[in-house]
Amino acid sequence: MLQVCLNGARTRTESAHLPITPRELAAAAREAVEAGAQDIHLHPKDDDGADTLEPAYVDAAVAAVRAAVPDIPIGVTTGAWTSPDARRRAALVRSWTVLPDHASVNWHEDGATTVADALLERGVGIEAGIYSGTPAARRFLAWPRRDRVLRVLAEVTDTDPHTAPAVAVSLLDELGSAGLPILLHGEEAAAWAVLRTAVARGLDTRIGLEDVLRLPDGAPATGNAALIRAARAMIEASAHSSEDTKPER
Repeated sequence: MLQVCLNGARTRTESAHLPITPRELAAAAREAVEAGAQDIHLHPKDDDGADTLEPAYVDAAVAAVRAAVPDIPIGVTTGAWTSPDARRRAALVRSWTVLPDHASVNWHEDGATTVADALLERGVGIEAGIYSGTPAARRFLAWPRRDRVLRVLAEVTDTDPHTAPAVAVSLLDELGSAGLPILLHGEEAAAWAVLRTAVARGLDTRIGLEDVLRLPDGAPATGNAALIRAARAMIEASAHSSEDTKPER
């Protein structure tokens, strides 16, 4: 599965193509799906362009994107930067009226299980965000309800493309006992190197302006669809390579 991460916690100062409003998110989602995205992750923004879990903004963003791509699962963030108090974040989750299909919960953040429990109550799938270089994997594996999450979102925080693949492998080893679907991805300069690692291992992965602003050749991305097309090309090339190396019978 290839997920598009439309915007993240970035602002328009980082990319003129970053979708912010519900209308922009809907248009970007439609273009990304046409390019080959199969799942969507987005950060609802308030009127100042900051990430928020406030129901008016979450409801509007999810509703707009769902109308644009009605058959595609949609997820949102619940990151602690939206509201430092986990109990407040959980209360906001419980106040949503237009529910996303899933939401990411970062397990290195305090109160992750509080937010996760609120999502389970609402019937919203959980992407368990496990950052490399943090105690997130250990915390998540100790959670008694870990088997109820939708998938593990394995996030490689090392941005060096030369070392990030090895960090990815170590993170996957840490998560080996979870027995859950894993979506592996990187960020910034290492995003494409980690995506290649995910593809080589047959794992779900993601790409989008949240994770990287440049194409594999270093050119600035003109939008999420361009990043998805580049990822699709890598996935297809890997599939063809695998077919070519199969022994003849």
